[in-house]
This record gives sequence, structure tokens and C-alpha cells, in this order.
Amino acid sequence: MRTIQLRAINKLILFIIVTGLCLSNIQAKSLEQTSTENSVYEVKSPDGELVLTVSAQNTLNYSLKVAGRDILKNASAALTFAGVSADVLVIDSVKRATVNRTLTPHIRQKSKQVVEHYNELILNFKNQQSISFRAFNQGVAYRFSTQKTGEVIVTAEHAKFNFAADHQVLFPEETSFISHNERLYLPKQLNQISNKQFASLPLLVDVEGTKVVITETALREYPGMWIEGNSDNSLNARFPHYVLKSELKTNSDRNENIIERGQYLSKNTIDQQQGGRSFPWRIIAIGKDDADLLLNQLSYLLADELAIDPSWIKPGKVAWDWWNANNVYNVDFKAGINTQTYKYYIDFAAQYGLEYIVLDEGWHHLTNVLDVVPDINIQEIIDYAKAKNVGVILWVIWKTLDNQLEVALDTFEEWGAAGIKVDFMQRDDQAMVDYYWRVAKQAAKRHLLVDFHGSYKPAGIRRAYPNVITREGLRGLEHNKWADYITAEHNLTLPFIRQLAGPMDYTPGAMVNSQPENFNINFNRPMSKTTRVHQMAMYVVFESPLQMLADSPSNYLREAESTDFISKVPTVWDETIIVSAKIADHIITARRSGDEWFIGVMGNSNKREFTINLSFLDNGNYQMDSFADGINSDRHASDYKIHNQQVIKNQDIPIKLAPSGGWVAHLTKLK
Repeated sequence: MRTIQLRAINKLILFIIVTGLCLSNIQAKSLEQTSTENSVYEVKSPDGELVLTVSAQNTLNYSLKVAGRDILKNASAALTFAGVSADVLVIDSVKRATVNRTLTPHIRQKSKQVVEHYNELILNFKNQQSISFRAFNQGVAYRFSTQKTGEVIVTAEHAKFNFAADHQVLFPEETSFISHNERLYLPKQLNQISNKQFASLPLLVDVEGTKVVITETALREYPGMWIEGNSDNSLNARFPHYVLKSELKTNSDRNENIIERGQYLSKNTIDQQQGGRSFPWRIIAIGKDDADLLLNQLSYLLADELAIDPSWIKPGKVAWDWWNANNVYNVDFKAGINTQTYKYYIDFAAQYGLEYIVLDEGWHHLTNVLDVVPDINIQEIIDYAKAKNVGVILWVIWKTLDNQLEVALDTFEEWGAAGIKVDFMQRDDQAMVDYYWRVAKQAAKRHLLVDFHGSYKPAGIRRAYPNVITREGLRGLEHNKWADYITAEHNLTLPFIRQLAGPMDYTPGAMVNSQPENFNINFNRPMSKTTRVHQMAMYVVFESPLQMLADSPSNYLREAESTDFISKVPTVWDETIIVSAKIADHIITARRSGDEWFIGVMGNSNKREFTINLSFLDNGNYQMDSFADGINSDRHASDYKIHNQQVIKNQDIPIKLAPSGGWVAHLTKLK
């Protein structure tokens, strides 16, 4: 009897469960059908703080709320193809997905592991087009895709970032699509920026404390996105059209005239096996406070997957020749672009454990990268460097390299070079973007690192080809050779905006230092407009897996205490913690490599005082060796003071910064 009752109860439970599941499925389908009819969809970040609402009624619009506050309202996006009707959007299907996984990048720029957690909404349209929206805790992004094959021509892309109100923008204003993208971040109001004014990316909009950075990634076979004003609360995308014809300017080996552009943005031939293609991700990164931006990894997370075996790639530091104009001294040879000088750089690099040196402009005749100047014996230099466990990176002009790409790279490989520094591209139309990918692929085949200078911002290639280990695309220390605008405030703006896109080859490390009031411009014997310790702290705060030492080896040898500290700072990290940060004001960064910690503090042009709590340490005792601005560094910016002490977890460390100052420390765990 009890068995029969149990069976009856079990049947009843099963009926309730099945009925519940059926009702659940019916409800889900009903919601999807209702959403399709209304063409309005919602996708949230995993923490629920970011809410993206998408409308596909005639046009594609979206709005974004952060913590209940409107950030974007009725922003819009569209992609137009040649030969494809641009009529009313008709949704064919809707898909959703959630991804939560942990990635282990080969190049550990910020951390050993990166969490990829997002919710995704994909709208498929009946015109062989789709759009994907992804919502992360640290921002949202969207990209278009097409299932078209054969010749695919994009005639236009529309992207309007419509903000809910007028806000301040840090606007890296440009004057031409021919640009190194080395700009200052100019504060402007949204409604004061006209469509005659435009900027390179990334740029930042301050929405009453919530920071919004617009950039892109997965940029491939397509032109880069720029941003123009609209004399209202919005920003519009602007793109360079396809280059049909260009030529070098008269008597120039690097600067081009664009003779003719097409009436379209990109052109590709897509075969049936590919089944279509995707276009770049448009990133709207969100910082709920300034410090969030320093940990944002959307540019990496949304980039193309790894395409090579990266096991041979070796990050490190580089002794660089160009900034200091080969001004070495206390030697018994004539300094300059010659074999003896570069052996001196190699000896210096070997003494301090630096992984590389660069031979910058001058080692070859500029019209032929294989025509080495008489005073340079390239094979002797590379062999000498290898014997001392130092790699040699060779500077080249992009156009000269392109004229003989595979032959040149084969020769560099045969010589035993470690990498190339490619310079003066100054464009990001489709043809030039294709060039970056071609160089990355061909260099990887020959185990050559690539450092792009005269370049656009990082836009995803470093994940697919991590041999593209760093790049410029920012206004860095080299500008001190001819201008006075590289201030502490500028240095404290770059990491929040430009560094969000990827590594910055800022080239820090000046050993001749000055305060703004006694700064002098000197092309061949340059100086920094900050204190010595501000420069040293850059090695912790600024991210570049290939990090330069810009000053003369002779200056570094003279300043052995500073150099010894710099040489110990890693260029890749297992963990990064932002203790405190505010744009143009200060940054306090703690980074871990193994069981060692480094702390870097950079301040602006005012005197500052901070207290750093060492809560991030493990239990136990640590030896902390620190450099602080010296008592007279407000007058003589090279002045510093070394302090050695034992510290423990949760201890408070008071620090004082001079104007344009810094503080830096190395912590090692005691056994």
C-alpha cells in the first residue's frame, strides 16, 4: 500500500516538474516573440550595473545606463554595403549567450590571468547582416558581421555616440588622417565640438564622474575609426576612405601624398569557406571611478584569438640610442652611429641584465634596409650581442621595408636579429591596416619582435600576434627634444586613456631632470620636465612589455643607483592593484611578479602627500627599498633619497612628492 502511494506521489511530482518546465519554455518563447514584435531587447552586464537597451525599429539604436543613470540615449549604428539594400531592418533571429572563462595571455601585460565574463545579444537580419552586443562589467561593445561572400565592399559606417547630456571630453584633436596619433588630450565640452573637429582614438568622456572611453579592437582589413563632433551632445565616427593611389613626397623616404581615395571604406573578397566576415568591435569602456580604467582589458578580450606559437617571444628592457643622440662619454672611441658605440650599448645592457638594444635611424641607407652604412658591421654587432645574451632590434622605415619585405626579413633572420622597429606609417586606412597584419605575420614566421612607431593606437593585433609587443601612437618622452608640453599632468592622463587600448612605448628613463621653471629644450641632450623619481615610477605605472631606457648609457652608468633599480623592474606582471588614481592628479600602482612587489607613484605639478596601506602583501616580513624625491628636488629635480626598511602586511607608508614628483619601491619577501 505504501509503495502504491509513493508511486502516486512520484507521478504527481513528475507531472508538476514537467508541467513547470513546459510552462517555463512557453514563457521564454512568448517573451522572445514579444521582443521580436517590439524589436526592443535588453542585455545586462554580469553584475547588473550596466544595462544596454537595443531597438531595431527601422534603424538600429541603443541606450546605456550605468547604475541606473543614463549614459547614452538613442545612440545609433549602421553598416552599408555596395549592392545590398539599406531598407528597413528585418530581424530573422535573435540569439543570446553568456561566457565566463579565464584566459592566460602569453604576454602578461597586467596580470597572469584575465577573466572574460560577458552577456551577449546577437541580432541576425534578413539582409545577411548581424550585430553582436556584449555587456561586460567594465563596458559594452558591438560589432557588425556579414554572411555575404564574393566581393564585399563597405561604402559607409555610421556610429553616433549620443550622450544623455553635455559633458567634458578629453579630446586628442587631429588635423589630418595622415598622423602619428601623438596628441595632447584637450578638455572640451561635447556641444562645443563641431563636425569640422575630429580626434583619433581612444578618447574619454567624463559623465559626472563615470568615465567613458571610446575605442576599437579587432581592427583588420578595415580602416580605423576616428571621432568628430556634432555641435550637440553626441560624437560621430569618421573613417578614412580606401586609398587607391599614393606616392612618396618629393625628396622624402617616409611621408606620402594620398593621390586618390575610393568612394568606399573597405573592399574584400570572401570565399564560400569563410562564410562571411566580422568587422571591428566598437568599445564603450566604463570606469565607475578613474582607477577602473587602469585595469580595463576590453581591447584585449575582444581581439582576434592567438594565431601563432608564441613560446619564443621574450619581453624585456631595451637600451635605446636615438633619444640621447648617441651621446656617450668617458670612452676611448668616437661616439656615433658605428660599431664601437653599439658594442658600448651592448656592454651596458649586459651589465644590467637588459634584454635588448635598438639600432635606430642611421644604421642603413634610408632607401634600402639592406644597404648598411660603412661604419656599421651589423653581423659583428649582433654576434657580439648574442655572446652577451643581448638581442638586437633593427629600426626600419615602413615603406622601405615594404618594398623588400620578405627579402629583408629573411636577411634579418639570417643575421640573428631579435626584432624590428617599424616607423612612420602615419595612416590607418584599410591598406595600411593590412600592412600591419602582413608585417606581424611575416615577422612571426622568422621569430622577430615588432615595435610599431609612427603608428595608430593598439587595436587588437597583439593578441593574435603577440610578437607585436608594443607600439607608440602617443605623445611620449621624445617630444621633450623639441617641445615643452610633456608635463606631469600629461603623463598622468595617458594611462587612463591611451593605455586602455594597449601597451605604450612612451620611452621613459631620463636621467637629466628639471622642474618646469628650469626646463630647457635641447634636441641632442634632452631632459625630463619631472623629477628623477617620477621617471623611475613610470617603469611600474606605464605598461610596455618591451620597455625602453631612453637616456645615454653613460648617464645610466653615472647614476648607478637609479639604473640598478630600473633594471630590476619587470615589464610583464602577475598581478596589478591600483591603490589610488585620479586623472591628471596622481596614480599609485602596485604590481606583483612572483613573490616580489613594485609600487610606483606619480604625482602632478603640485606637492603631494599620500599614505599607502600595504594590504595587498601576504603575511610575513618584506624588505622594502624605496626612492623618494629628495629634499631639494623642487629645485634640482634629479635629487632623490633612498630608504631601506622592513615592512609587513597592512602597514601604512607615508610618502611625500615634490612638484612633478614620484616615489617607487621594490618589496622582496624575507625567508
